[in-house]
Amino acid sequence: MTKPRLAVRAVILHRNRLLLVNAWPDGQSDLWCAPGGGVEAGSSLPENLRREVQEECGLQIAVGAPCLVNEFHDPNSQFHQVDIYFRAEIIGGTLSEEWRDPAGVVNTRRFVTEAELRSLRFKPDTLPEIAFGAPAWDGRALYDPLEPIVR
Repeated sequence: MTKPRLAVRAVILHRNRLLLVNAWPDGQSDLWCAPGGGVEAGSSLPENLRREVQEECGLQIAVGAPCLVNEFHDPNSQFHQVDIYFRAEIIGGTLSEEWRDPAGVVNTRRFVTEAELRSLRFKPDTLPEIAFGAPAWDGRALYDPLEPIVR
């Protein structure tokens, strides 16, 4: 059995809108998620997250506190990923239609309101709660237990 893949993701609110990306080449899926990606050994989680957001969106960010640990897997393979979500804020750059992810993974990025988010297919299920805050949210990181991968 392979080890779980570790990834980091950014919860970026700008003007009360959440930054989302679609990371499915050629429109293979309409599933949206927070920007981020795999962790490279030898760099801290915040360093990895800054690199991923720069690559995927062309933005520079300041990384804040963790707010969610989410894990998912593919029951038909050995794929298992653990995502650690961090609050982050933009400190440089702007979203541009001309920006291209050098890895070719992210093809679309956009800011959405909470209502727009709820009308989209997205993962993880707790994304609206961590992004826009539930009334009882007390600042502790949430945990989404293992769930099957969605395509």
